[in-house]
Amino acid sequence: MKKIILSSVILGLVAIQATAQSGTNSPYSQYGLGVLSDQSQGFNRGMNGLALGMRDGGQVNFLNPASYSAVDSLSMIFDVGLSGQLTNFKEGGKKLNAKNADFEYAVAAFRGFRNVGFSLGIVPFTNIGYNYSATSNVGTSEMVSTETYNGSGGIHQAYIGAGWNFFDGFSIGANISYLWGSYEKNVSITNSDSYVNSVVKTYSADVNSYKIDLGLQWQKEILKGNVMTVGLTYGLGHKLGADAKSKITNNNSQTSVSTDAEYVASDGLSIPDMFGAGISWTHNDRLVLGLDYSLQKWGGIDMPETNSETGEYQLKSGLLKDRSKVTFGGEWTPSGKWTPNNQSHKFLSRVNYRFGVSYATPYVTVNGNDGPKEYSVSAGFGLPIINSGKRSVLNISGQWVHSSAKNMITENTFRINIGLTFNELWFMKMKLK
Repeated sequence: MKKIILSSVILGLVAIQATAQSGTNSPYSQYGLGVLSDQSQGFNRGMNGLALGMRDGGQVNFLNPASYSAVDSLSMIFDVGLSGQLTNFKEGGKKLNAKNADFEYAVAAFRGFRNVGFSLGIVPFTNIGYNYSATSNVGTSEMVSTETYNGSGGIHQAYIGAGWNFFDGFSIGANISYLWGSYEKNVSITNSDSYVNSVVKTYSADVNSYKIDLGLQWQKEILKGNVMTVGLTYGLGHKLGADAKSKITNNNSQTSVSTDAEYVASDGLSIPDMFGAGISWTHNDRLVLGLDYSLQKWGGIDMPETNSETGEYQLKSGLLKDRSKVTFGGEWTPSGKWTPNNQSHKFLSRVNYRFGVSYATPYVTVNGNDGPKEYSVSAGFGLPIINSGKRSVLNISGQWVHSSAKNMITENTFRINIGLTFNELWFMKMKLK
């Protein structure tokens, strides 16, 4: 129990650090609730986030809580991860590079009772981070108008979950999460003519809400040495109870007097119903192949937008779209899954070799047009750190993500993910003879 409490304290400290991070430089993060995190951990990042049909007792699989029931009764698993990325932005003939680093997640899992596993942790939900400007001539005059856009923030997710293997091969699970965070998005309009007023628009919100996710897994040996796992997930959609605020400040350059107009879209932010299905096939505990599909029903959610005629901040439909994502990936371990009776001394044969590809449709619209579609591919390794009863793993993966939409900015991101999974036999009882 002391070790479980210690892990909870560590996760709390990580949460404080995580709230200061921004995991994106994308201008597209100004739309909707920001760029959606894939919320995967170290072991499945090399498989591009493949998770829904994955069931491994040596890893924490947050994306399907039914998987917690697979955790070994002697183990305490603690997984932390960070990433660094370089993004190239291209529009027309212009190119720009940006880089950042992010402490991403910290999760833990352990066996609570017979056939029941528990997990807790902190993961990102959305990220907002951008800063750019655009200039143009006002009408046919020589006056130049400059619009500067910047924003930061995001929503974080702390959860506690449980998975129960209630029947031979069948497991159910649930995550109950606390969502918190804030964002601020600014638009500043200035002109080269000092006699023309400048305008600053600020959009902000503070989120404190909940999230509930349910999971189901069924596992069955189809042929000798071949195991199939099917997973289903559902995330409850609801309003976040957060007021979205708009503040417009006009600065009179002649009198140096500023006037403010403030508007509020009460209870203006929501998350949608989210559905997922996945299947995996494991051959001789060496080869794992899987396919995931997820659907997020953002299209039925209204978002706040400024009314161009009245200036008021009001909820409007049609700004978001249903988002779907397909992921295919796999893992190959030459010597097979680690067990006390299977401890190969050849290092390379104990490494987990991983790959994955994904395609995702946008959930936002930009000026009435669909936002960027996303293509991504990843590859990685799980490097074992095995010494006596320790089964820890260093997970390293690289991911390339291409986001593009017609006549808009194209983004190419190369991301390095590093995760360390501590898998220790904390609950083993030693017996003296």
